[in-house]
Amino acid sequence: MSSKTPFVAFQGALNFRLRIVLATLSGKAVKIEKIRSNDLNPGLKDYEVSFLRLMESVTNGSVIEISYTGTTVIYRPGIIVGGSITHNCPPSKPVGYFVEPMLYLAPFSKKKFSIIFRGCTASHCDAGIEAIKWGLLPIMERFGVRECALHTLKRGSPPQGGGEVHLIVDSLIPQPVTMHNLNRLTISSIRGVAYSTRVSPSIVNRMIDSARKILKSANCEVNISADVWRGENSGKSPGWGITLVAADKKGWCVFSEEIGGAGDIPEDIGVKVAYHLLQEISISGAVCRNQLPLAIVYMIIGKEDIGRLRITKDQIDERFIHLLRDIKSIFGNEVYLKPVDEDDTGDLIAAVKGIGFTNTSKKIA
Repeated sequence: MSSKTPFVAFQGALNFRLRIVLATLSGKAVKIEKIRSNDLNPGLKDYEVSFLRLMESVTNGSVIEISYTGTTVIYRPGIIVGGSITHNCPPSKPVGYFVEPMLYLAPFSKKKFSIIFRGCTASHCDAGIEAIKWGLLPIMERFGVRECALHTLKRGSPPQGGGEVHLIVDSLIPQPVTMHNLNRLTISSIRGVAYSTRVSPSIVNRMIDSARKILKSANCEVNISADVWRGENSGKSPGWGITLVAADKKGWCVFSEEIGGAGDIPEDIGVKVAYHLLQEISISGAVCRNQLPLAIVYMIIGKEDIGRLRITKDQIDERFIHLLRDIKSIFGNEVYLKPVDEDDTGDLIAAVKGIGFTNTSKKIA
C-alpha cells in the first residue's frame, strides 16, 4: 500500500481492536490519534501493543507505525494469512480479549487459523472462554462458518494466569451468508458451567445451587455442570467463576458470566449471574448485546443483499452507536433502523445492505 494513501482518522482508545479489524477487512489504512493523551500514562497499553503484534502475525504486509509517545498509531493492513502460531497474552488482559477479534478475521484468511493463546482465561471485563465458545461461535455458524472450535487446554485464573486455549477455524468462506432473523428469543433451555482452579470444589456446587434457585422462574430445563481443575492444568492462581447460556430451539442464544474476586461469596456470584441472564433475555432481540457487534459486522461484509436483524431499544447503547459510526467511517455503509410493524413492543429491525466483500486472501485452487 502506498504511503500516500489517505487515512481514515479516529481519535481516542475507544473501540481500538474493532477499528483495526475493520481496517483489515476493508483494506483501508487508519490513523488513531490522541490515545489517552490526557492521562498520567498516555499512549497505548501493553495489551494493545500485544494485540498489534498478534495482527502482524496473522497478516502479511501489514505496516504499523507507533509515535514516540504512543498516542498515535498508523495501521496499513495487509492480507489475512492465518496459519499456526502461539501468542503469549500479557496478564493485564485475558485471552478472550485477543480471541474475540480473531473471530472477525479467521473465516476470510488464506490459511486455516490455529492459534494457541497463553495467559489468563477469565476476567471481570472481557469475554471468557465459555462465553466465546457458547455465545459467539454459534453466531459465526449462522453466517456460514461451520468448522470453528475453542479448546481449553489449561485454566488460568487472574492475576498470574497460566492458562492455555486453542482457537481452530477451518472454514474459509468467500463471504458471510445473508442474515434474516425477525424473531425475539423464546428460551427453551438454560445450560452453564461453574469452574474452579486451585480452590475447594464446594465453591462450584454453591454457585450452581444458588443460580438454580433463581432460574426456577424461567420454567425451562436448567443444566449447570461443574468443572473443577487441579494440578498443572489449573494455572498459577486460585479462582472460580460461572457462565450461563439460554438458548431457543433454533440455536439462538444469550449468555452471562462472572468470576469471583477477593472477598466474594460463591452464592452471591451465582445469584448475580442468574439475574443478569434473565435481564439479558428480557432486553434481547434476536441476539444479545455482546453478540451484536459480530453479527452487524458480518452483515456489513456480506453479499450485496439486504440482511435484517431484530434488536430492542435497550440494545442501542453508547457502544452500539460507536460501532455504527466506525462502520460508516471505514466502509461508508449505514445500518437502517425501523420499527417493527406488527406489534407494539418498540423493537426495531436493523436493515443492512452488504458491501459484497470477497475473501481475496483465500488460496485459488
